[in-house]
Amino acid sequence: MQTGTLLHILSAYLFSMGLLALILRRNTIVMLMGIELMLNAVNLSFVTFARELQQLDGQVQVFFIITIAAAESAVGLSILINVYRNFGSIKTDRTT
Repeated sequence: MQTGTLLHILSAYLFSMGLLALILRRNTIVMLMGIELMLNAVNLSFVTFARELQQLDGQVQVFFIITIAAAESAVGLSILINVYRNFGSIKTDRTT
């Protein structure tokens, strides 16, 4: 198998693991980690496509996604801190 194909398979596997963490778990920290895993899987896919096509567009896009993911993590964790202070738990079934 080619390296690109293996990286695409790995990217799909990572994305599905993040999606499963988002769907099956009720802990909001695990859900946030699942979203980050899905974003990193997309980053891997972009870099793989950019490498196969000999273009820099995918790698530039990854820098923007990493920036957005860092901001999303900071906002998400601050929201989780406030939810924990108000409800005493970060599980989604107890906060609704």
